[in-house]
Parts: sequence; structure tokens; C-alpha cells
Amino acid sequence: MGTSHRSGFLKKTNDGGRLIITTFIGVLIGYFVGRSFQSVSFSKIHLPTSISTSFDIAGKEENINQISESPFSNGSSPRQIYVSTNPRGAELLPPGIVVSESDFFLRRLWGEPSEDLKKKPKYLLTITVGLNQKKNIDRMVKKFSEDFQIMLFHYDGQTSQWDEFEWSKSAIHVSIRRQTKWWYAKRFLHPDVVAAYEYIFIWDEDLGVEHFNGDKYMELVKKHGLDISQPGLEPNNGLTWQMTKRRGDQEVHKVTEEKPGWCSDPHLPPCAAFVEIMAPVFSREAWRCVWHMIQNDLVHGWGLDFALRRCVEPAHEKIGVVDSQWIIHQVIPSLGSQGQAENGKAPWEGVRARCKNEWSLFQNRLANADKAYLEEIGNR
Repeated sequence: MGTSHRSGFLKKTNDGGRLIITTFIGVLIGYFVGRSFQSVSFSKIHLPTSISTSFDIAGKEENINQISESPFSNGSSPRQIYVSTNPRGAELLPPGIVVSESDFFLRRLWGEPSEDLKKKPKYLLTITVGLNQKKNIDRMVKKFSEDFQIMLFHYDGQTSQWDEFEWSKSAIHVSIRRQTKWWYAKRFLHPDVVAAYEYIFIWDEDLGVEHFNGDKYMELVKKHGLDISQPGLEPNNGLTWQMTKRRGDQEVHKVTEEKPGWCSDPHLPPCAAFVEIMAPVFSREAWRCVWHMIQNDLVHGWGLDFALRRCVEPAHEKIGVVDSQWIIHQVIPSLGSQGQAENGKAPWEGVRARCKNEWSLFQNRLANADKAYLEEIGNR
């Protein structure tokens, strides 16, 4: 009886040992098989769609995890990013991922991003337009080469009708009814958005360009170091200031003589450092300053022309009129029809009254800002 008991006990012990050894060997085999699968390229295996889709999702999740994981996180000791020199709002990002400027370059929906652009436009031409001036706009745009990005602001809300022009298909169209070019400029031409362009044209729609060429104009602007400029105006009933009148005997002029008493200083507007707001051209550096001076609620821009000199130094050398590339102001009050008749007055009368009022408001705001700044300096 005793021998039989010991034999059963030994048998059970041997069975347990074999179980442990078998389990251990199975774990080792599973480990090495798993390691070998990591080196297999699934891109070379043709799998059913449902299975391959699952792998795609898994790959995306892995990418997401890689993006989510920060190299600055070290277990229980996270390192917080804070870069004070980053643009406002981006202080928590590493500088290498921050893109603070943009552009209007059109991109494809396919292919390599680096191959999207065959040529990058160097300049930006913006025109505030209505459909009634479609033929004139077509003539204007054709005076500019592929170095110019075209951008149209539609104050009448009609955009699809422009597709008859081939150039319109690659233009940028912004449509908001009954707004002025300075309203558009303040909201869509932020300096960081147009930073890719060396110069920005902000033009009216009623300009004759028979004697104008965009490329030649830019050559003269750069030659004479103009940060703010406009083409000379052919003398006609649309001429207001002597400064912007075309001179036939020179390429560019920067000073003029006006009516007695109009200029307190020969280096100040309207005798110098002055262009009108119908067809101004700004360097990217000058525009960064001018944009900040445009008031959100003063949409006509009246008075701005006298203040442009504050954005460049010395203003009487950096602001000028290009005479050998000149335009004709056709004086078509098309925007006036976008007004509203009130108190028995025609729509255009209300628009003109607001223009004059805005001029006074802008002058007062600028004077008050100067006064407040000087008082603050004096109190330091």
C-alpha cells in the first residue's frame, strides 16, 4: 500500500514538470514568431480590402500617436514649451512648426505640395469691381503679366459672369455686397496674408490703362526707390491735385507746386509725400504700416492719402508718381449707385456725404492719437 502511494505521487510530479516545460517552450516559440513578423513588409503582401483597410487605420493611429507624443514629455516630468518670441497665441509651439504668414497661391488637391506652383507671382493686383465695368477690368488685367496675382473684390455680388475671361479662372474672387476697397483691404489683405508679394496694388475699377504696363511700372518703382506710388494721371476733369498730374518730361516726380497756402512745408502733402487713394501701390514693408492705420468703420479711405507719409522715411523721397507709365481716371461713380436713397436724396449723395464725414473723423482721430502719445511721452 505504501509503495503504491509513492508511485502515484511521483507520477503526478512528473506530469506537472512536463506541463511547466511545455508552457515555457510555447512562450519562447511565440516570442520568436512575433519578432519575425515585425520584419515582414505588409506592402508586399496582397491582402483582402477589408484586412488592408484595417492595417491603414492602424498605421494612421500610429502616426497620430507619434504626433501626439511630445519629445518634451519624460514620464512624470513633462517639459512645457513656451517661446515668447513666437507670434501671439503660438507661444506653446516649437518655433520650427510655426507658419505666421500666408499667401493667395492656388494649390492642387493632389500630388506633391512642393510641385504645386510652376511660378510664384511676385506682386498682387487687387481691384474692387462691379459687373458693369467688366470690359474695362479685362483691359486692365491684360496690362499685367504672370508676375501678378489678380484678386477681385465684387461689391455687387456677381462673380460667375467673369468666367468668360480665361484669366478670371486663376484669379481670387471675394464677393460681399456694397463694400468699398478699403473695407476689403482691412479684412482680406492683412500684412501677414500678403507677405509673399513684394508690392500690393489697391486700385479702383474706373482707370484707363492704354498707356500703362505693369512690368515697366515695377521697374521704375524699384529704380527710384518708391515704397508708396501711383501712376501719373492724364490731366482731365478727374484731376484734383497737381502732385498726381502726369509730367511728360521725366520718369518719376516726387515734389510739386500747389496753390498758394496749400503747403505749409514743401516736403509735406499735397506738395510732396503724397499720392491719391484711387490707384496706390505699396511695398510690402509700407503696407504693413498702412494696414494698421486703416480704420474698421471708415470704409471710404478719405484722408488716408494725407497720412501715408507716416509709414515711410524720408517720405518725400520714398513716395512718388510714375510719369512714364500713366493712367486716365474715368470718373465713373459706380460705387455711388450702391448707396441708398434717404430724405429725398439720391443714393450717390448719401455716399458722398459719408465720404466727407469720414475725412473729418479720420483727421480728428489722428490728431487725438498724436496728442495722447505726446502727453504720454511727456509724463514719463
